[in-house]
Amino acid sequence: MSGVGRPGVAAVDASGLSLAIVATRWHREITDSLVARGTAAAVACGIPDPLVLRVPGAIELPVVAAEVARHHDAVACLGVVIRGGTPHFEYVCDSVTAGLTRVALDARTPIGNGVLTCDTVQSARDRCGLPDSHEDKGWEAVVAALDTALVLRSIRQAHDKPGCADASQPADAPGRADAPGRADASRPADGLRLADVVHPASIPPPAPLSHPGPRRH
Repeated sequence: MSGVGRPGVAAVDASGLSLAIVATRWHREITDSLVARGTAAAVACGIPDPLVLRVPGAIELPVVAAEVARHHDAVACLGVVIRGGTPHFEYVCDSVTAGLTRVALDARTPIGNGVLTCDTVQSARDRCGLPDSHEDKGWEAVVAALDTALVLRSIRQAHDKPGCADASQPADAPGRADAPGRADASRPADGLRLADVVHPASIPPPAPLSHPGPRRH
């Protein structure tokens, strides 16, 4: 059953973070509810006025998410795709999921994926946060994005502290000739390259092994 085992979705303290919500227009009752619940989650988390944008459909979500991810600490994408009688459903769902994942990794910005992928409209209504819904995916997507943004902020603040080494370029990383006190293995102590001291061409080839003659008794 969908939703079984999911973590708690209580509001987090995201005061000071910026959030964008990008939602589709298909199935307006469902997507409007997702946006309303996502906005309510933002307010509960300390963001009273998140940016809200609407796009035609789910395929358009990743490109807009990529743009707003450049200027916001977190993004939540909301929408619904209903299965039809053709493989179009699978193509759209796969493209949207892969696109949003790529945006998150490229921008290093959390993207809350609140795009419902359901077999029927009723199944989507059960998950969009309406009064008679069993799940509240708009709220969950926003809280997940903000919760992850707080984790990323704590990591980045820890690395920005004075005296914290840059993990991507350790001071003694191999190949860093500018590292203080690190000798260049290709040069001896007097600064000459090994190739300048002994040229390979000056080394005579090894003498051929002589085969012993027959032993005489």
